[in-house]
Amino acid sequence: MVNADERRFEVLRAIVADYVSTNEPVGSKTLVEQHNLGVSSATVRNDMAVLEEEGLIAQPHTSAGRIPTDQGYRTFVDRLHEIKPLTSPERRAIHAFLEGALDLDDVMRRSVRLLAQLTQQVAVVQYPTLTQSTVRHVEVVTITPARLMLVLITDTGRVDQRMVDLGDVLGDEDVSRLRTVLNSAMVGKRLADASASVSELPEEAPPELREIMTKVCGVLIETLVEHPDERMVLGGTHNLTRNVADFPGSLRQVLEALEEQVVVLRLLAAARDSEGVTVRIGMENEAEEMQSTSVVSTGYGSHGTVLGGMGVVGPTRMDYPGTMAAVRAVASYVGEILAGR
Repeated sequence: MVNADERRFEVLRAIVADYVSTNEPVGSKTLVEQHNLGVSSATVRNDMAVLEEEGLIAQPHTSAGRIPTDQGYRTFVDRLHEIKPLTSPERRAIHAFLEGALDLDDVMRRSVRLLAQLTQQVAVVQYPTLTQSTVRHVEVVTITPARLMLVLITDTGRVDQRMVDLGDVLGDEDVSRLRTVLNSAMVGKRLADASASVSELPEEAPPELREIMTKVCGVLIETLVEHPDERMVLGGTHNLTRNVADFPGSLRQVLEALEEQVVVLRLLAAARDSEGVTVRIGMENEAEEMQSTSVVSTGYGSHGTVLGGMGVVGPTRMDYPGTMAAVRAVASYVGEILAGR
């Protein structure tokens, strides 16, 4: 026999499902008619009164029905025993769409577009953090005899290009020597360690190359430092405008906050675990302008290393099981694709 606590949770689950679907307050009559709760209308009304007393549902002043509160959504999410899996066709479609990406930028763009389409929310994907990356290769390309292009490629597929004006002419043989020295010092190292190695190279360089090596290493060290303003891509902002009623008086500040990448990156900061999905609901979001939203996020990576975060931002009236499943699936495939590059 189902105990009272389990029965009331089933009532809460039904209210969440109906309200997410219809955006209308839910009454006891509707619950009895549309959900197989196995109890009378009187029992459902009593259960709703207890849920309201516990702060899990509330009664809008314009209706006799009830809607979930932030605390109600939290209780619902916390008692999801498992995230529903995507169907096989959905998984195949995700894999095929992401597998066709040409490079890291394309992976990020496709991921954010796919996540926005799957969830009908705003999608955010953080670029792989440089601190977690290692150097795969450094290429030195002669543009003119006195100008070089440095190309830094990481194991996550990130490519950074920088120009160096030498102030002197450098021959092909010296360019080759420079390339060999840089790769010997950097390849296979985390970027912080590579930066430390590069900083020592000018002192070790022969006198005739010391000044050029100093300029080259200075540019490389700048490249190895994190650039927060380059670290994320966002898509599907228009999805918020379809649900203006979910943001009474606050949609503008939500949109403005999304333009501030620092705010969004903080939202992803909790997503450092590639195994689980983090859900922050309403007032749980530290940024005041985001407290009318929910953020579902996770980390992505490979071989046990989390490279970045991704997630979606939407109203608290959200399909949490479906959104959590989509975020987890896309993150898993992005990790696999980056590991294979």
